[in-house]
Amino acid sequence: MKKLYLPLVLVIASSLVSSPLDAKPYTSTKGREYYEQRGEIVWEVPTTNKVIALTFDDGPDDTSTANILDLLKQYDAKATFFVVGNRVERYPEIVKRELAEGHEIGNHSFSHPSFERINSQKMMTELAKTQEAILHATGHNTELFRPPGGSYNEAIVQHCRKSGLLMILWSWHQDTLDWRKPGVERIVNKVLKNAHNGDIVLMHDFVADSTQTYDALKIILPELKKRGYSFVTISDLLSYGKQTKNYMEVNH
Repeated sequence: MKKLYLPLVLVIASSLVSSPLDAKPYTSTKGREYYEQRGEIVWEVPTTNKVIALTFDDGPDDTSTANILDLLKQYDAKATFFVVGNRVERYPEIVKRELAEGHEIGNHSFSHPSFERINSQKMMTELAKTQEAILHATGHNTELFRPPGGSYNEAIVQHCRKSGLLMILWSWHQDTLDWRKPGVERIVNKVLKNAHNGDIVLMHDFVADSTQTYDALKIILPELKKRGYSFVTISDLLSYGKQTKNYMEVNH
């Protein structure tokens, strides 16, 4: 993850004064293809390389995140953690550890509200406060953002672009729904039966009173490694996509 400095936080915070957004629900009427072609939202990355990006939302947590980090280290797997700002303030040492062990950090709002129910000023505050919390905890900032619930519209996409934030969602076939506690087997099957090059897998490193994600990873990680997959951060996954694009341009 690139090291960014305080001006990025200030850019986000400054938009609180003159935001073009209104209080309408953050749901876009434009389709996925529109945003993918413009490079403004990423759902997955077409690539010929056997790489997958594991992503974890809603942490950090001093127990479940720490256990997942131990497991990732065991299998030499890198991941991206989309953190909630108020939890970063509670567990800054976990976020420091994530970064120190080669993982990537993303912004997932400060208090995880439904973006369909808050006004523009509140939404911008959520972004800015989380950027500040990450910077304070790690000395680094992030260029990645995932909205709670995956809700977005054109205005927030453009605000992210102007603020130097790239919106990252997930492969539609790799939403594990682990936050619902569906059972370890269902989480495992969702990932293993649908694994493709360039996938972005959605999981959660904090689900209250549940170890299902951790238990599923104990099965998923060795099996996908056996199949020849490597686990990379979002930024690394994006670089594989660029390599594939360059190859296609040269050879076609």
